[in-house]
Amino acid sequence: MTGLAPKSVRRVGSPAAAALADLAAIFDDLQTVLLCCERLVSELRPGVGKQFDETVVEALWTTALISYSRCFAGGERGMGLTEDDIEGLELKGEKLAWHRMLRKLKKHFADPAANPREVFTVGVAVNDGVPAGVAITSTRQEPVDEQTVRQTGALAFALSKLVDGRIAEHQATVLEGTQALTPKELDTLDEIEVTGDGAPPPGPEADGTGASS
Repeated sequence: MTGLAPKSVRRVGSPAAAALADLAAIFDDLQTVLLCCERLVSELRPGVGKQFDETVVEALWTTALISYSRCFAGGERGMGLTEDDIEGLELKGEKLAWHRMLRKLKKHFADPAANPREVFTVGVAVNDGVPAGVAITSTRQEPVDEQTVRQTGALAFALSKLVDGRIAEHQATVLEGTQALTPKELDTLDEIEVTGDGAPPPGPEADGTGASS
């Protein structure tokens, strides 16, 4: 798009446009992961008079895990990220193992039938060989730590740069396809209401977590 505000925006229904929309959704999910990681680093750092809020930490971490995993969903157009994409990133360390760990954690935190915070056990209290009552005990799961958050943020940041490049390529393809249409054909396309300047989201500039790659 040029720097000038368009007079109208028309819906494009081509396969390339549908794939571009999928990529935009993936990019948005990765940005959500980064925002959650930024907030988590702030929440996990100790401070004077600061109280650790487990509910906020769990909510942010769960959202980050679900958003991250959604980027690897299949789909008819095949735009979802793959483990090959992970392997191709210029990141140090066991990036594929870390990726798989995040996917596993997502299943744990998003399990509709299991409590991700505690494991409960029921026993019987015994006095002189006679049951005297029921005891409910629990084992608390350790909350996410700052290093885990930072490494996750670094991975999401690297992936967002990858997806941003693919978005640029698909934008060029969609534009090329629409440039072959006549003004009359363009007018037959459904008009889309846009707010602001209608510009696409900017590419990633910083990971916001202080995590190094």
